[in-house]
Amino acid sequence: MGVTIRALEPADQAAWQELYEGYQAFYGHDARPQAFYDAAFARLVSGDARDFHALVAQSAEGALVGLVHYVFHPSLWREDGVCYLQDLFAAPEQRGTGIGRALIEAVYAEADRAGSPAVYWLTAEDNHAGRRLYDRVGVKTPFIRYNRPA
Repeated sequence: MGVTIRALEPADQAAWQELYEGYQAFYGHDARPQAFYDAAFARLVSGDARDFHALVAQSAEGALVGLVHYVFHPSLWREDGVCYLQDLFAAPEQRGTGIGRALIEAVYAEADRAGSPAVYWLTAEDNHAGRRLYDRVGVKTPFIRYNRPA
């Protein structure tokens, strides 16, 4: 695989944004204003334990080739809380190389370190490539998600 998984750093903003724009496009979101990316990045590198965290996959050449965002939150069902893996993305030319698995496993390790080992995530039903990975590293639940109408 030849990548290193590490915490997102302030110097990563431009490369992170390129990946995150790719993630947004993958899920069909229109282009977002720069302020959206600036605010999200500031939260990810703030160091606030109650806010989102980010890990990135860095190639041997130094390029960022993947990202994952996650957050810990309380749960009435688990005294130790849970970890929600919100965003996972690998650069298209890197898919199938193990980056997604490495990023998920890194979140598992962070959740274990935090004493909150329950990790969950959502994906689109038609994300077939992603679901092939998720079926190997997770357990599909029978829950169905609903959103408040716009």
